[in-house]
Amino acid sequence: MSIDPQSHPPVKLGVLISGEGSNLQAIIDATGRGELRADIRLVISNRADARGLERARRAGIATRFLDHRRFKSREEFDRNLLIALTAHEVELIACAGFMRLLSPVMLRAFPNRIMNIHPALCPAFPGVDAQRAAIDYGVRFSGCTVFFVTEGVDDGPVILQAVVPVLQDDDEQSLAARIRIAEHRIYPYAIRLFQEGRLHVRGRKVFVDNAGSTDDEMMLIHPPLR
Repeated sequence: MSIDPQSHPPVKLGVLISGEGSNLQAIIDATGRGELRADIRLVISNRADARGLERARRAGIATRFLDHRRFKSREEFDRNLLIALTAHEVELIACAGFMRLLSPVMLRAFPNRIMNIHPALCPAFPGVDAQRAAIDYGVRFSGCTVFFVTEGVDDGPVILQAVVPVLQDDDEQSLAARIRIAEHRIYPYAIRLFQEGRLHVRGRKVFVDNAGSTDDEMMLIHPPLR
């Protein structure tokens, strides 16, 4: 069965950021190339100096700075997030370097409609400094994971993963750069899968319509066999 993305309207997207916004830029670029049908309604940052806000403004996207320090609790902050996103009729939220844990206020309002990306192969190395943890542990592969956000830390149902090798001379920066290239490829694609109506969550698992045959899979071995 082939999937026609034109048969589904563009997804009304809200993006949450805290910093550079490189994944936001990847989403903007994928939309511009026609690889993703997304109407980015609003970009919100909890930091006024987040470079991603300028990326959004250059693309003509509405922005909002919402300082989490002004609120007494995560729940109060999230209620204000919810007001802004609802006002822009957002249907899917993409966390793109958003350094805040979302409370049940948001999770109940957008069940299985909040995505995040983490620079590790979940459930390995949750939280901050995932690249450093991978190097220190001595794993041969790392990568990135797009998942639906739950109340835990980087432990929601996995939508999509990409694998990259950890090289012997890697440091945190070089591994992070390699992972970031993969992030910029898979995050827009995960959003596209949602836009095309191909994602179905059953318990902890995300099933993808027309995901391809296991015959297409290949074994990854690193260092390679000689």
